[in-house]
Amino acid sequence: MDKIKCKNCTADKTVKNGMVRNKQRYKCKACGYNFVVGDKRTGENIAAMKAMVVLLYSLAKGSYGMLGTIFNRNRSLIYRWIKEAGMSFDDPVPEGEIKEIEFDEMWHFIQSKKQNFGSSKPLTVAQGKLSPGCLAIVILQHLDGSTTK
Repeated sequence: MDKIKCKNCTADKTVKNGMVRNKQRYKCKACGYNFVVGDKRTGENIAAMKAMVVLLYSLAKGSYGMLGTIFNRNRSLIYRWIKEAGMSFDDPVPEGEIKEIEFDEMWHFIQSKKQNFGSSKPLTVAQGKLSPGCLAIVILQHLDGSTTK
């Protein structure tokens, strides 16, 4: 007979420790952790729900709160599902040489909290390719009294 392994430390020094909700409870003699075998909170339906949550979030189609409302789950659970999915992937490896990026004067713009800047004001976007794999984008707001073509 296989010995039950601890869910916390994976030691096989476990003993029966009573019943909880009609399930056998075990206690690890190595770390003192109490647990039951199996988990009703996981299954095919939950796995499909997790996959759909991660897919919708990765497509930038939903916030934690909105996804929680759609799937009738707490937003903190949605966050844990997305974090768990993200941790299962390896860190991305950039191709080619990494260049340095600098956002000059951005802190000044953000801290000034301009009241007259909004979506109704026209913006100019200047884009230029400095070298292969290196792109610069500058977004400017028109000055008052300036003309545009």
